[in-house]
Amino acid sequence: MAHFVPLIFPKAALELTKKNELIYVNCIIRKKLLVLTPEEWVRQHVLHFLIIHKNYPLSRLSVEKSINYNGLTKRWDIVAYNEAFNPQLLVECKQPNIKIGIDTFLQAATYQKIIQSENILLTNGKETICYNIKKKEEVLNDLQAIGNY
Repeated sequence: MAHFVPLIFPKAALELTKKNELIYVNCIIRKKLLVLTPEEWVRQHVLHFLIIHKNYPLSRLSVEKSINYNGLTKRWDIVAYNEAFNPQLLVECKQPNIKIGIDTFLQAATYQKIIQSENILLTNGKETICYNIKKKEEVLNDLQAIGNY
């Protein structure tokens, strides 16, 4: 686990298993074992944060679903839905050593064209940018910017 660095998200109670020299995590949403890559490390911490600290029900979270955009199949990281099942939060996760920059924003913007979420969260687990679509001037680099369910 040496290459899995501490993140700005609260410590998550991840269910880890080691098999054949690989570490696996039991995904709290997908209910299956996944290889624990650095990006999955971030994704699982975001999921636990949304569930435990922001009170999102598991039934309102969707993870790594495919969408078609301009003839290409794309896959978002996390979408959280509100009570009416409208997209409330689109999350794009990167591994901790990938800087959040214009490429990350453009990737999320591609998903946003189809998903039409109220908020976009970009994170590598070390830095987090939350953008509220309705308040176009507001970009916050703070976990408190992520609204409660």
